[in-house]
Amino acid sequence: MLIIWILIFGASLAVLIKAADYFTEAAEKIGLALKISPFVLGLTIVTFGTTLPELATSIVAVIKNQTEIVAANAIGSNIANILLIIGIVAVVAKVLIVKRSLIEIDLPLLAGAVALITVICWDKQITMGEGIVAILGYLVYCFYAFQEEKREEGGRAGILKGGELPVTREKRHFFRRKNRPLNFSLILILLASAAAVYLGATFTVKAMMGLADILNISSSIVAIIALAIGTSLPELFVCLSAVKRGQFDIALGNVFGANIFNILMITGVASLFRTLKVDQATFGIGIPFLIGATVLYIFSGISGKIHKWDGLMYLLIYVMFVAKLIGLF
Repeated sequence: MLIIWILIFGASLAVLIKAADYFTEAAEKIGLALKISPFVLGLTIVTFGTTLPELATSIVAVIKNQTEIVAANAIGSNIANILLIIGIVAVVAKVLIVKRSLIEIDLPLLAGAVALITVICWDKQITMGEGIVAILGYLVYCFYAFQEEKREEGGRAGILKGGELPVTREKRHFFRRKNRPLNFSLILILLASAAAVYLGATFTVKAMMGLADILNISSSIVAIIALAIGTSLPELFVCLSAVKRGQFDIALGNVFGANIFNILMITGVASLFRTLKVDQATFGIGIPFLIGATVLYIFSGISGKIHKWDGLMYLLIYVMFVAKLIGLF
């Protein structure tokens, strides 16, 4: 029975991630056809799309009254994004260059988001009111992102012909595509992929519950490890693709945007339906490692470079995190 649930978990997670990819692509093409700017698409649809697996599983978990999965998934995904994904990307790239715009804007906002979610989780629950505060926190991030984009566009407009354009920030410009006319097939793909996302999320949550019962552990443990790693795969693919093109700011900005969305919007939206539980493993192990990983990421960012050896250290700390969760020490 254990093997069956593992197979169901793997298959449903694969469907969830692939469906989210199709949903994002269709939504982006529809947005371009409707003349929505690439920046707005990147800040909304692309960020939403890469975190859609986390959001979908969180909403299904709330519906099934497994609310402890939400915080565990969001926090576990953030830890995986920093320690596992940035660790792997740094090892592959040998060195990641951190752009000044990321240091000045995204690092403080990421630190603020982590501080906010820590305070919200202090009583081991997330109420509707706290969720609204988290959502407002994400809107503040969006506001600053828009302001920074306007400032950069103003700077680019003042550059003489032949001058060097600054490297654009984050993944928003990475997904810039040509406008295409809106057609009915895009709408069908959007609806079909949305349905597949829901089905994939439903069976993923069922599989987690089944695995938790068989292994006699909390479903939040499965979420904070297996689900967090699985739903972080879209960020990994985006980062590796960006690094191959030498666009380090996209790789790093992708993690910034996804992490802020995870801990503020996913927990915030899910808490609108029901008060979320934060179990002891998530609070006692997940949050301390989240704070530690974020602080490490911030110091790495301030230094301006993340080297291969830093990446290996990130991966080692993630192994320690998993070992701590399963009780190896």
